[in-house]
Amino acid sequence: MEETRVALLGIVVENPNSVEPLNQLLHQYKDYIIGRMGLPYRKREINIISIVLDAPGDAISSLSGKIGMLPGVTAKALYSKLPDA
Repeated sequence: MEETRVALLGIVVENPNSVEPLNQLLHQYKDYIIGRMGLPYRKREINIISIVLDAPGDAISSLSGKIGMLPGVTAKALYSKLPDA
């Protein structure tokens, strides 16, 4: 079994046209996703999404990088200090 890490992926979506491609990416990584919470911040016309993952480090980095390449989307990963499983 491949070693995995627990991580929180924070995503800010400023471009509504990037929502569908973002959801497609998240669907590709669905087996690693533990939970997801999305908050529309209407006052600023953005969406804030938190994704909790238990995945190999390279999968987390890959997903974060692909999301960050979407127009008007920012993503940052925060890794737990738990030992790899």
